Amino acid sequence: MSAVSPLHTHGAPHVTRLAALRAELARLGLHGFLVPRADEHQGEYVPTRAERLAWLTGFTGSAGNAVVLRDLAAVFVDGRYTLQVATQVDGGLFARIHSADQAPSDWIAANLPAGAKLGYDPWLHTPNEVEKLKAAAEKAKGHLVAVEGNPLDAVWADQPAPPATPALPHDIAHAGVASADKRRQIAAELAKAGEDAAALTLPESIAWLLNIRGTDVPHTPLPLSFAIVKADASVSLFIDPAKLGEATRRHLGNEVSVSAPDAFLPALAALGTAGKIVRADPATAPVAVFEQLQQAGAKLVRAADPCLLPKACKNPVELAGSREAHRRDGAAVTRFLAWLSREAPKGTVDELTASDRLEAFRAESGLLRDLSFDTISGSGPNGAIVHYRATEATNRVMQPGELYLVDSGAQYLDGTTDITRTIAIGQPSAEMRDRFTRVLKGHIAIATARFPKGTTGSQLDALARLSLWQGGLDYDHGTGHGVGSYLSVHEGPQRISKAGNTIALQPGMIVSNEPGYYKTGAYGIRIENLVAVTDAAEVPGGERPMMGFETLTLAPIDRALIDPALLTPEERAWMDRYHARVRETLAPLLDTETSTWLEDATRPL
Repeated sequence: MSAVSPLHTHGAPHVTRLAALRAELARLGLHGFLVPRADEHQGEYVPTRAERLAWLTGFTGSAGNAVVLRDLAAVFVDGRYTLQVATQVDGGLFARIHSADQAPSDWIAANLPAGAKLGYDPWLHTPNEVEKLKAAAEKAKGHLVAVEGNPLDAVWADQPAPPATPALPHDIAHAGVASADKRRQIAAELAKAGEDAAALTLPESIAWLLNIRGTDVPHTPLPLSFAIVKADASVSLFIDPAKLGEATRRHLGNEVSVSAPDAFLPALAALGTAGKIVRADPATAPVAVFEQLQQAGAKLVRAADPCLLPKACKNPVELAGSREAHRRDGAAVTRFLAWLSREAPKGTVDELTASDRLEAFRAESGLLRDLSFDTISGSGPNGAIVHYRATEATNRVMQPGELYLVDSGAQYLDGTTDITRTIAIGQPSAEMRDRFTRVLKGHIAIATARFPKGTTGSQLDALARLSLWQGGLDYDHGTGHGVGSYLSVHEGPQRISKAGNTIALQPGMIVSNEPGYYKTGAYGIRIENLVAVTDAAEVPGGERPMMGFETLTLAPIDRALIDPALLTPEERAWMDRYHARVRETLAPLLDTETSTWLEDATRPL
């Protein structure tokens, strides 16, 4: 588990920092300022230089916003982080608000004084966000104002330098398709749409397109950069040239020109001056990109990043790599579960010890590049906190009669993994077994789903919830997110959730299958495997071709928590088939003691 940066230390002088920011805002003639948890690339993981929200407020979660006015300030988080924000943020300095109760835009509309100027950094917000914020400021009879230079950066005296780690080639043996072929594919799409170029600001898209990877941010192997891809298949890459060694420059080739990041806006302006038709994604690109293109006279097309969909649909080499990564990862997780079954009943295993041990088992392969996110290791009531992260202050020893939830993942050159298992420590209660089995029924429903072409994840979501709904229960997170190929563990544009989604599931997409149930103050349950969308075999007597899912993740599901009486014969058969596959695939990779444990853990229901 990665260490917490010193800027995250609880009890840091946030009073002084807030006062310094307010003084700088007054100097600039601003009444307030927006501080999102974002960098110029709108990524989930940001370099320490961009941890502005954490520096100002103390809040270290992966999503949130702050609004600072002259006399008021607030921090907004979603349901994953309500407990965390209460422990990290001084309530005397910042109101701590659940964004479902009051969105930042609503708070601004209620609290910004008439005539006041509310500043924002146009590199840290998308047009979609700014439209809502602008409407809120106008509702308060105030003004939303883009600022040149971030005033928070002006008062952050020891702000870290931008990351300068090398960008490295991602071998064709793992990528499956050459960068030149990907560039031609994207160029053909642009040409077909009558567009001259697309501005790319998501490092994941650029990493995929150019077959490069890096270590600029935690847990996601990205080199931070911008790019312009053109309809002639050439690419202008904007990255610190010091990050590119001779091998990477050779890999990029002559059709990729390299400039420093500060040349990105002038290059966009040149496209505008030439009257080019340029695509930019209003959901992911910063406002600064749109402003530059519009001011320069470009014909601006607001449309999705052209790399998103082809990146999401994994090629055969990437799918084969993912299967291999999941075999390797499943063996490590299984060794961990066997270790836990021996050690937890002794009453000596705590959450931090467990997550460290799991990482160590993964590292023993010699192929682990990083975790794919900070491990969620929650026992008893901590397991009910959906995005819990154990700290020295919250760390609990596992106790008999409790549940332990561990959600973890790994980055390997051939694939990205994400798995959650819930384990009974000692004897579980009847209620725990009931809830767990209902979650399992939902998991099996997704795993075995058949659906026609054009089906979206939001149309499948209810399958995962039906058994819980029948018991008057539910969970408040999505059922599945996309996963990259040695890229981000949270990848769009597809997902499985209640929220509407227009992106149809397509063969090659990898998504998580993770229904859950959480009883506040008591326990949490989640069962997560990754699945790949496939062209399913024909349904006997069917009239239309169907698609389905191939389960990639391989590790036992705790039989002690399953109530077989609640399962249908088909569900029991699926569970037994899955466990047989886990046993047959992983046993050759395990030591004798773990293999013996696995034999028992996967015996038929």
